[in-house]
Amino acid sequence: MVNLDDVSGWLEDRLPTLLSEHGVPGAAIAVSAGGEMVDHAAGVLNTGTGVEATPDSVFQIGSITKVWTATLVMKLVDEGKIDLDAPVRRYVPELRLGDESAAAAITVRQLLCHTAGFEGDLFTDTGRGDDCVEKYVATLDGVDQLFAPGEMFSYNNAGFCVLGRIVEVLRDKPFDTCLRDDLVTPLGLTHVATCADEAILHRAAVGHLPSGPAPVWSLARSNAPAGSALAMRPRDLLTFAQAHLDGTVLSPGSGKAMRERQVSLPPLGLMGTSWGLGWEMYDVPGGPVIGHDGGTIGQAAFLRVVPAANVAVALLTNGGDPISLYREIYGYLLPALAGVELPPFPEPPPDPGPFDASRYVGTYSCEVVDLTVTQDDDGRVWLETAPKGVLGELSQADRTELVRLDDDTLIQREPQHGLHQPHVFLGDDNGRARYIHTGRVIRRAA
Repeated sequence: MVNLDDVSGWLEDRLPTLLSEHGVPGAAIAVSAGGEMVDHAAGVLNTGTGVEATPDSVFQIGSITKVWTATLVMKLVDEGKIDLDAPVRRYVPELRLGDESAAAAITVRQLLCHTAGFEGDLFTDTGRGDDCVEKYVATLDGVDQLFAPGEMFSYNNAGFCVLGRIVEVLRDKPFDTCLRDDLVTPLGLTHVATCADEAILHRAAVGHLPSGPAPVWSLARSNAPAGSALAMRPRDLLTFAQAHLDGTVLSPGSGKAMRERQVSLPPLGLMGTSWGLGWEMYDVPGGPVIGHDGGTIGQAAFLRVVPAANVAVALLTNGGDPISLYREIYGYLLPALAGVELPPFPEPPPDPGPFDASRYVGTYSCEVVDLTVTQDDDGRVWLETAPKGVLGELSQADRTELVRLDDDTLIQREPQHGLHQPHVFLGDDNGRARYIHTGRVIRRAA
């Protein structure tokens, strides 16, 4: 095992080189072990201005915000104001979805562990007012129900916006104010921004797309509980994580409940092996490891915590190939500090053979992307990805070859963004798969 002085020296030496190797404009990282912490930064916050990244720079944490939202919910559980297994409509009676029976049955717990079953990648902008989350929930009245509540895992941004609305109703104040009053201020965090207006008061990172600096800083405020705009320095993110380890942010029972397996996941690459209440979980030898990742417009964030070793690492980035950077940094730090290794990413077989793809061929569609699987005359299988909606404005269509990994799992033959993404095919629709699962469940188009 190494100590934090060794880690600090390694980061000072290696971080600038790793950023250059993976095309990441800038990054900041904090590492804690045994209650002590070190932090470092390298690169620039904006390639257009050349402003250097520092350990106090704030980067968006994206969907790591969901752990904060889950913590706000569990604080209300501690106060006896929420029953996790009660229907969501007990707290937000106006909730309407495309499937009335599902809307009436979905529980708070199912929202927290992404098993509610309705389509979740909905980034509707309902303005910047304090009522934007309330207005957002009202837009869900026709959203598709993909599967029965509780049936399986499907990552759901919209579900966490509903959780944010529950918090607002029971606290009688806007979600951003709840974050400030119940977490940011009590934990003594000083470099935190809940929106662009606050971020400008700090040394703030700008996201980068392949074309250069992102045209906008954040997604809509209405998606705040899911992770549209919360930004901070890595040290403050680890202070939040350490409060979970120390048991100072929640009761012991609620903190433990957040880290207990609620649903298992198929092998999906970067994602964990199971999900708790808000926390993503990696069941590995020497573990478990908990954490969460986040991605916004050109920014990516990674948080990993090893409770048994009292070790946590937060890496925040603003473009390039952050997944490859993550693999190298966490591949060194977690074994060195905590004696655990995250599972390797899935790899395609070196010499993939032909297979009948008739079960998989077809188009699968959701609000933000169409996925079309075809098989050519040579027997090769192709996936065409066509982003639409808000994603269509920020990314381009592409085409990649899929090969069989195992059973009903196909995998990209060539890596994209440092990862061979698995595609798990589930269900039956007259002999064909009903869904593609890539973390989100995407249903075959009619």
